Amino acid sequence: MTKPNKPGQQPVPPAEEGSGLAGWIDRRLPVISGFRAEYIDFRMPKNLNGLWNFGAILTVVLLLMLATGTFLAMHFTPTAAEAFLSVEAIDRQLPGGWLLRAMHMTGANLFLAALYIHLFRGLYYGSYKSPREILWISGLLLLVMVMATAFAGYVLPWGQMSYWGADVISKAVGAVPVIGNTLEHILAGSDHLGDIFLHRFFVIHFILAFLVVAVVGIHVVAVHVAGSNNPVGIEPKTPKDTVPFHPYFTSKDLFGLVLFALVFALLMFFWPGLLMEPDNYAPADPMHTPADIEPEWYFLPFYGMLQSVPSKFGGLLAAAGSLLILFALPWLDRSPVRSMRFRPICRAGLLVLVASFVVLALVGKHHAQGNWMALGRLATLYYFGYFLVLLPVAARKEKTRPLPASISAAQGDA
Repeated sequence: MTKPNKPGQQPVPPAEEGSGLAGWIDRRLPVISGFRAEYIDFRMPKNLNGLWNFGAILTVVLLLMLATGTFLAMHFTPTAAEAFLSVEAIDRQLPGGWLLRAMHMTGANLFLAALYIHLFRGLYYGSYKSPREILWISGLLLLVMVMATAFAGYVLPWGQMSYWGADVISKAVGAVPVIGNTLEHILAGSDHLGDIFLHRFFVIHFILAFLVVAVVGIHVVAVHVAGSNNPVGIEPKTPKDTVPFHPYFTSKDLFGLVLFALVFALLMFFWPGLLMEPDNYAPADPMHTPADIEPEWYFLPFYGMLQSVPSKFGGLLAAAGSLLILFALPWLDRSPVRSMRFRPICRAGLLVLVASFVVLALVGKHHAQGNWMALGRLATLYYFGYFLVLLPVAARKEKTRPLPASISAAQGDA
């Protein structure tokens, strides 16, 4: 009996009866044959470009973050009096500690960068459309969890920016009507940011990191059930539209990982200052406010939204809503055409959306003062307008370009 496959995929025969220990295990727990079916013989659209490398890159960096984070946690003391000193001891006294911490910090920054590129790929090629809604939602859940994990990790060194960044967030939470003060007290654990707050965030950071692995497993399963999307956004129709995952995409992913490792090494060894605020190399001082309080670069667009809206609660709603609205995207965009390659209006709109996201990051960097405030409000309005107005209207009115008959036809291989 053969295993049923998706359209365009060749049937996979049942695993051959192996011999020896591997065969004995596989007949009772088919991990070897399962791995072969899902990661060796698994059929993939043959037109995937370099943007599909970032799935493998994210997986490798996540494993690196877990490994380095576990060793760092063994030497970290989550108290207001000792946290900064324990980080200094890791850097200066623990053999190889500076390298572990540098890998962890660089990995955190590049993980978020790769995740944003991965998200853009999904938006551009319509990977949120049927039958991949669960794949999209699990990916967004990962984004939210990773952002929460990153913020908790940013707080842990308990430097100046760590402390005052946590103070800004706790004050923003406190602006929620009616329950704000209660939420702020639950977050801090007391009437000030200290031992309880830091210990809670250490536990949150550690637990969330491993929960991310579990959700990654769901995300990968969703990929294998629904199949991978592709740049033209049409499903494989014949075996000619697909190739096996190995060796075609294992070699391609390996090449992408090598290039990514070079960027990783350059940032870690030659330009570490690009990834870390100098103020965070000073211990937290509740009596001295830094001249410029700003989060890490990957939170700046949301910080820009937070500052652009007149009220604190409104800013908090805008920042949270900018993520929540992505969960509704499969139902906001009802166009039958997936890829923006064939949707000229939405393609231009998406590029403007990326530009507005960058503008919001600059607004956050400049604290939404003067002209930056006006730019921040315009960018925020466009961000929500793209999802709530442009995509629903374009789905009915846009004249799309004709789709190719198949993936092979799009490549001229039909």
